[in-house]
Amino acid sequence: MQRIRQGDDVIVLVGKDKGRRGKVEAVHEDRVIVDGVNLVKKHTKGNPQMGDPGGIQEKEASIHISNVALFNSATSKGGRIGYRVSDSGSKERFFRADNSKVDV
Repeated sequence: MQRIRQGDDVIVLVGKDKGRRGKVEAVHEDRVIVDGVNLVKKHTKGNPQMGDPGGIQEKEASIHISNVALFNSATSKGGRIGYRVSDSGSKERFFRADNSKVDV
């Protein structure tokens, strides 16, 4: 089970975008795509029958899930995640640093 889900606010820990924050757009096995982070240029060939001019497009590339951490707004930095069973019997995610719930 992955600790980071689609829609989570994460911070990048390593690489050229270290320190940047963004929202997780997609999770694919052990890689995540973060909105506006790790932009790469892709050269595409045009297709005149479809009306596509081609050219150089910028898009987000995936980042390994170990290189991002869930952003904790209380501490203003990335935090590790744990799971526990609440009093009502449901499973919840929490930050290990301050025991606050992730999903409020």
